[in-house]
Amino acid sequence: MSRPSRLRRSELSTPGTSDKMMAKAAGSAADLVFLDLEDAVAPIQKVAARRPIVDALVSLDWGTKTKAVRINGVHTQWCHDDLEAVVEGAGRALDVIIVPKVKAPRDVWFVDTALSQLEGKLGLPVGGIGLEILIEETEALACVEEIAGCCPRLEALILGVGDLSASQGIRLGHVGETGDRYPGDIWHYARNRLIVAARAHGLDAIDGPFANFRDAAGYRREAGWATTLGAVGKWAIHPDQVALANEVFSPTEKEIERARSVVDAVRRAEASGDGAANLDGVMIDAATARIFETVLHRAELAGLA
Repeated sequence: MSRPSRLRRSELSTPGTSDKMMAKAAGSAADLVFLDLEDAVAPIQKVAARRPIVDALVSLDWGTKTKAVRINGVHTQWCHDDLEAVVEGAGRALDVIIVPKVKAPRDVWFVDTALSQLEGKLGLPVGGIGLEILIEETEALACVEEIAGCCPRLEALILGVGDLSASQGIRLGHVGETGDRYPGDIWHYARNRLIVAARAHGLDAIDGPFANFRDAAGYRREAGWATTLGAVGKWAIHPDQVALANEVFSPTEKEIERARSVVDAVRRAEASGDGAANLDGVMIDAATARIFETVLHRAELAGLA
């Protein structure tokens, strides 16, 4: 089945143990909300957190949001039962499963197979629940291209810089912060490689979390780097980060107008038999139009065009 195009400018993390926070997330402006069974939930609470998540998915008004659940990794004792409980309890209200700590395609195949069995058992469209994969282990980054092309359920790759720091042995403080210990963007290689792999396989690339939710400038800076490289959205670990993500990953009115002008000028040139055109003193051609068509596609997804 063909994968849907979803708006993913902001992906809001919400603990599955908090009814209050899940209700607040449902009313937020986030494009996607994921109810978390993994890092936001203590081991002693993981089993009990499944029921509130199911109840929230089926009872809250989520509007047009994409509804997701982050399960525990396939290496844990909870993964299989997470999938069974969430899909059996709220499969028709669930859009996406987020899989953490993936190391290789085999981890994706395990979840894909389990989902297919559950969907068939419950009379749901087989393949209807999408997958987002966290690239947060060095093993995963080393074979991210293979992972990106391994499963038709895949919709997005997410850069998980927190666990990747630990996996790589990087000496940092809080997630997303580097201070003055490294010149430039310490995540450029990982971010760029993930984005290239995602784009090569028709997937969305999502930038990971920025832990200091009071540092709006830092979040905006990281989001700006990510969108410039081709990412379409970023995680928000606090509701205050949602508006920033939606803004940074949406084209501005000026950008949309410019994109239309460029694409129209190139198409007119092509119609007249010319391979290139001059627009405001800048030479533009089919490659230029292709760049700006991406802007128009993002604007259309965001309801801005």
